[in-house]
Amino acid sequence: MRHLMSPMDFSVEELDHLLDLANDIEANPEKYAHACAGKKLATLFYEPSTRTRLSFEAAMLNLGGSVLGFSSADSSSAAKGESVADTIRVISCYADIAAMRHPKEGAPRVASLNSGIPVINAGDGGHQHPTQTLTDLLTIRSLKGRLGNITIGLCGDLKFGRTVHSLIGALIRYPNVKFVLISPEELRIPDYVRDDVLIKNNQEFKEVIRLEDALPELDILYMTRVQRERFFNEEDYVRMKDFYILDSQKMELAPKDMMVLHPLPRVNEISVEVDNDPRAAYFKQAQYGVYVRMALILTLLEVKVC
Repeated sequence: MRHLMSPMDFSVEELDHLLDLANDIEANPEKYAHACAGKKLATLFYEPSTRTRLSFEAAMLNLGGSVLGFSSADSSSAAKGESVADTIRVISCYADIAAMRHPKEGAPRVASLNSGIPVINAGDGGHQHPTQTLTDLLTIRSLKGRLGNITIGLCGDLKFGRTVHSLIGALIRYPNVKFVLISPEELRIPDYVRDDVLIKNNQEFKEVIRLEDALPELDILYMTRVQRERFFNEEDYVRMKDFYILDSQKMELAPKDMMVLHPLPRVNEISVEVDNDPRAAYFKQAQYGVYVRMALILTLLEVKVC
């Protein structure tokens, strides 16, 4: 039995196979329509989510399976004090696979150590968000044709942004990837990512504050929102929330083939006027999230489709 806690749990070869499977699912959805008939996915979401939870549910339903679970800690026995370990032991009696989102770093890992079914980390605090990373990799590879030889700008909340931390860890395994880290001083990438991931792996990167300075050299711009739920006080959040706003004027500085990604939800960081720009790929990115989660469910359940 296998779990997914981090993108690093898969080798590059396994990632390529998973992305190939996702592309085949996109091209031939009817081929997979009954692949998980009789199987059940449990979605254990201890904090709010729209895209991740619903895309997991859509993925399992598209595969012919069924879904059960809860969408907040208040609607589960966690409100009564039940531990994550006990919850997953019980859920293992009801479902074949589980996706867990939790505000505490490491909670899905605890679940995996006590589970009788595969567990997928659907986001744990500010730590990891591996299925969003798989979505990002599929989007980049499908739209740019490659995962190496790119310059990617990561913009916004790089301190608490678990999507950014996971994506950096995944992309350093591909050749000639250059990172441009765009953030205010207060939201810079954590030392453990800078030192233990980027510097330790001799990865090329630079840190800048102004988005305008980075745009002309980028193949991909990965925007993130400033996350209110990660701040300890409202004043700091209000001061930082509108630090970056991507609009049509700034897009004029970017290459004609640059691609704009965003894990969503957005607040103010991408103006709605950018939505009609052909370089805006964040809604297509959300669609790719369904395909890659379908591929992941099939892989962890070891379901083969001929």
